Amino acid sequence: MSVKFRTPQTAVVAVVALGGAVGASARYGAALLWPTAPGGFPWTTLVVNVVGCAVIGVFMVVISEAWSAHRLVRPFFGTGVLGGFTTFSTYAVDIERLVDGGRARTGLVYLGVTLLAALAAVGSAVWLTRRALAWRQA
Repeated sequence: MSVKFRTPQTAVVAVVALGGAVGASARYGAALLWPTAPGGFPWTTLVVNVVGCAVIGVFMVVISEAWSAHRLVRPFFGTGVLGGFTTFSTYAVDIERLVDGGRARTGLVYLGVTLLAALAAVGSAVWLTRRALAWRQA
């Protein structure tokens, strides 16, 4: 079954919204499986953001260097699913809660560790994916 949209932009908005719902649901599921105790270190948000960054690194290499995908795959998965899965807003609220709870040092550590781990995850994933693709083609 094929769905017709009035404009190409409508299709992009629709797949981003659908992907966002999928990604946000997955993040919510992670929070249910691994809840953060009140005042505790927000490990779930940290792991979700780092995993999401690693996945976006793999995805962007594959979609731009190895696979010619339908034009809606990138907005659906990259923007929608991974944008809904990773979370800057929860990260910011987690920092605020730690600081307001008298754990400013922990909040600053969390802020820095998340930034460094996310950058390392995306960089490592890009590098490893490119190596895997080169090895596969050799």
